[in-house]
Amino acid sequence: MASNSLHERSSSTNSNPLAITSPLSPIGPAPRSSALSNRITNVLASSYADLEIRDALETLDARGIKNTQETRRQLRLDVQRELIERNGEIVRDFGQVAEQLKRVGTAIASLNKCCSDMRVHISAADRETGHILQDATSLMSQKKDVEKKQQVLDAFRAHFLTSDTDLTILTSTAEPVNDDFFRVLSRVKKIHKDCQVLLGTESQTLGLEILEQSSKQLNAAFQKLYRWIQREFKTLDLENPQISSSIRRALRVLAERPTLFQNCLDFFAEAREHILSDSFYAALTGSLTNAAHRGSVGKAIELSAHDPLRYVGDMLAWAHSATVSEREALEVLFISTNDEVAAGIRAGIESEPWTRASSDADASDIFDGHKALAQLISRNLAGVARQLRQRVEQVIQSHDDPTLAYKLSNLLGFYRLMFSRLLEDDTSAFPTALQALEAAALRHFRTSMRDHVSSVQGDLAVAPSDLDVPRFVTEALDTLAALMKSYDTSLASSSSTVEREAGFRPVLAEALDPFLHGCENLTQRLAEPANHIFALNCALAVKESLSAFPSFTRQRMQTLDDAIAQHAACLVEYQHVWFLHASGLQPLVSALASLSSSSTDLPPVFAPEKLMATSRHLDAFLPSAMEDARENVKQLKSAVLALEVTEAAAQRLCEDFEAVEDVVLKADGERGVADEHADGGEGARRLREVFPRTSAEIRVLLS
Repeated sequence: MASNSLHERSSSTNSNPLAITSPLSPIGPAPRSSALSNRITNVLASSYADLEIRDALETLDARGIKNTQETRRQLRLDVQRELIERNGEIVRDFGQVAEQLKRVGTAIASLNKCCSDMRVHISAADRETGHILQDATSLMSQKKDVEKKQQVLDAFRAHFLTSDTDLTILTSTAEPVNDDFFRVLSRVKKIHKDCQVLLGTESQTLGLEILEQSSKQLNAAFQKLYRWIQREFKTLDLENPQISSSIRRALRVLAERPTLFQNCLDFFAEAREHILSDSFYAALTGSLTNAAHRGSVGKAIELSAHDPLRYVGDMLAWAHSATVSEREALEVLFISTNDEVAAGIRAGIESEPWTRASSDADASDIFDGHKALAQLISRNLAGVARQLRQRVEQVIQSHDDPTLAYKLSNLLGFYRLMFSRLLEDDTSAFPTALQALEAAALRHFRTSMRDHVSSVQGDLAVAPSDLDVPRFVTEALDTLAALMKSYDTSLASSSSTVEREAGFRPVLAEALDPFLHGCENLTQRLAEPANHIFALNCALAVKESLSAFPSFTRQRMQTLDDAIAQHAACLVEYQHVWFLHASGLQPLVSALASLSSSSTDLPPVFAPEKLMATSRHLDAFLPSAMEDARENVKQLKSAVLALEVTEAAAQRLCEDFEAVEDVVLKADGERGVADEHADGGEGARRLREVFPRTSAEIRVLLS
């Protein structure tokens, strides 16, 4: 809009040159023209890019002012009028503000006056109430101190004093032993322990009084717990897998009083001993001795008394089953994961110093749960062990069969090891009783065997005519087979070979050696070869019997093999001598034995006529030589050994014949050389002609 006005203004000026010479100018034409040209020059020289000019133009444009002559004349006036109006409005507004400030000043003055009055009143009140505030502050401080002391007293009473209700729960026998009892007991024990703190302060009298009071309460509580456990033990059913947890907890708490705990164990062991003894008697007889112990009773064990081994085995099996059940039940009662019983006993020994003097063990070994459990089970089974020992001793003494005694010994040994492992103690009552019974069975076995050996002394006088194994040896081997079978099925089979052989050696000494000595005595009374044949028959029979169990008879079989080899060698020697005599070669072999290596003259037995006779005798012997030789050892029960002995003797005969043949050939050779020098070779091989058999032929005929 402003630019348009200026453009119109310049256009009008250019188009109307007379406007320059306006009559408004007081000066002549020249000055007006100069002023107008100056203004035009100023306008044209002005920069319309200036911000102020641009803002002015924008303002004019905004007001909608048109570029007319009237507008140009009134523009300044309008602006000044508008400015004056605005200034007037501002003055009026500030007048109102001034009035408000006057009212505010009046209010402030009024407030200052009020504050001055209040200061005066406050100063007066302060002077009047100062001592009262000091007294109130002192009273508040005293109140805080009293409150702190009250809190300490309340805390002390809550911690160190027990209410009448809790004392009734703790000491009254009419109250049950439940969680409340153990809760109160634990609290009183804590009070008793914390009294040591009071003894270390200035309040020692108070600490001593509370300590004495808590000690009386604890003693009364443990006495109540002790009597309650005894009552529970009278009705406790260990066969019930769900044993009361309160009993387990009570026992672990009572362990803090070792004397009471031990008395409870003694009472429990005595009660369980009677119960188990009655149960064992009921199992033996099939009847109950105490109506209070009701239960199912199976077939009476005594019904199998006619079979001693089964009878003893059933009793031991019942005892083992009872021991396992007893251990499982008592483990639940006395063995805990954190070894609480041992911890309680150690704490109790600290509270009962006199019990420490009677213990030789260290503090760490005062209580071994598993060992104490084994001892308790052993005490519980003491009555059963006595009854079992009496009855087993009766069985052992009433039977003279050594095999039965030895089987009983192995059975007792088996259960002794089982009980030792179960109770983890070899010195407890039951393993000790079984060990004594095992030793008694072994003594009875040895006595029976010696009596049996004495009873067969008459059979040891003469050997059988057929040189067969005597009857007493056969019976002994039957007995030995039963003993070896029993030993093989015992727990000794799990031992090493050396231990097994050492364990069975005493049995061989009683059940075999006396009969072998009897056979040796009979052997010494026999002539050759009957003595060797009889000894071999007995040794082979014994070896055959022992070979069924080589794991613990290997050494004895080696001894028998040495004896068999010795007797077989003697028998081979006898057969060899027989071969020499029966074949007629004995004189020749004997002559060669006495012939020195440097001698060139043959013995007289090598004369042609004697060699011819020997050759004829040898030819008559050879066809039936082996059959005749076997006839000599026909009573040997081992055909294989008889054949081996005969073949070994025949082999030696062949070797002897080879030696004779070498001498004959050598003699013929020397004689042939001499005859060649004498008469042209006549008479050569003269001895060979009268002794034509060769060693190869002899081997074939004796094969």
